Amino acid sequence: MDQTALAERPAAGLTNGSIPFEARLDRLADVAVNVGLGLARGQELFMTAPTDALPLVRRITEHAYKAGAKLVTAIFADEPSTLLRFRYAPDESFDYAPQWFFDGVANAFRSGAARLAIAGADPVLLAKEDPEKVSRANAALSKAYRPALELITRHDINWTIVPCATPAWARAVFPHASQEAALEQLWEAIFAATRVNTPDPVAAWRKHSADLQRRVEFLNQRRYSALHFRSSGTDLRVGLADDHLWQGGGSTANNGIFGFPNMPTEEVFTTPHKDRTDGFVTSTKPLSHQGSLIENIRVRFEAGRITEASATTGETVLQRLIDTDEGARRLGEVALVPHSSPIAASGLLFWNTLFDENAASHIALGQAYSTCIRNGENLSPEQLSGKGANDSLIHVDWMIGSAAMDLDGITADGKAERLMRQGEWVS
Repeated sequence: MDQTALAERPAAGLTNGSIPFEARLDRLADVAVNVGLGLARGQELFMTAPTDALPLVRRITEHAYKAGAKLVTAIFADEPSTLLRFRYAPDESFDYAPQWFFDGVANAFRSGAARLAIAGADPVLLAKEDPEKVSRANAALSKAYRPALELITRHDINWTIVPCATPAWARAVFPHASQEAALEQLWEAIFAATRVNTPDPVAAWRKHSADLQRRVEFLNQRRYSALHFRSSGTDLRVGLADDHLWQGGGSTANNGIFGFPNMPTEEVFTTPHKDRTDGFVTSTKPLSHQGSLIENIRVRFEAGRITEASATTGETVLQRLIDTDEGARRLGEVALVPHSSPIAASGLLFWNTLFDENAASHIALGQAYSTCIRNGENLSPEQLSGKGANDSLIHVDWMIGSAAMDLDGITADGKAERLMRQGEWVS
């Protein structure tokens, strides 16, 4: 059976109360364009998606043109073709990425294009492939994508990531269900997490953003110098960058457009100091990274840098990842998420960072967001580094929070203040 057709099959009867599947899929597209991106009239839209997401891509394209988009360009990833590369391509292929293409993407962003990524890839697509080839291909891709990534991490453009249920992803989340049932259940989880089941999704997103902003304002007022995470397998002190800023929910890009970079989102996040993380930490959820699965990550930091790293699954991929460059062994983000978040409350392991990072507090190796530094958009790379912001070709989030996690904020004078106990905000 054609997988694109299979991805559409729940449309026949899947409803939530009186809202049919097709109506909710259309709402998701509407929310992606007008809430996630806040697409401006006259903007171009550059979109990437797996081939199985074609029905959602077409609806997003429709809403984008209705919102006044000048042009919508969609690039599709075909996973069987990706596997063919690993089976038959010459060895030198895995050290190459089409720089000409990524330079074009960066030029589109510099010219004002918005960026939308549809998440739904097979989380274990490359699990059986040669980990050395996977790591080399990822490193080449990261290097080629760097000019475009910098524009995203500086928030120069409005961008968002939205999910789409696909057969391979649904199989990973619901391995014991039939393909049709797995797709239906994954779509239900997506519609709930993106708030399209509510009577007014736009109003629901505005309220959610306001709730997150209240937490952001509290943390920005407290001006903690560090965070101390403690649980079984974790005793980690994360120093925060000088002049750091917390963010969460919706935000305004440097082009003046307000949107939500991640849909769903439950986190508040900031920039750690690249030289001030010490201790050890253990992941609480698997990491699906560009088709490879990494489980039970355990690392030790000394003066900001990973000195030991292991994993029970995908350790070779992990080691190659942190060897990408010097910054890949240091933190670029720390994010706080209560264990009672709707994503965690679903009880599902999504095998997808867009979802799983919103079920648990997490850290990210690699590139820092300059927008999480006061006046960061106007600082040079050297000035950002002086504040403690990390620089790298990668930015990879992995989850460390759980119902057993305790977290303290450390003030400038060294006093510990309770922030979370057993995974929940103290106040």
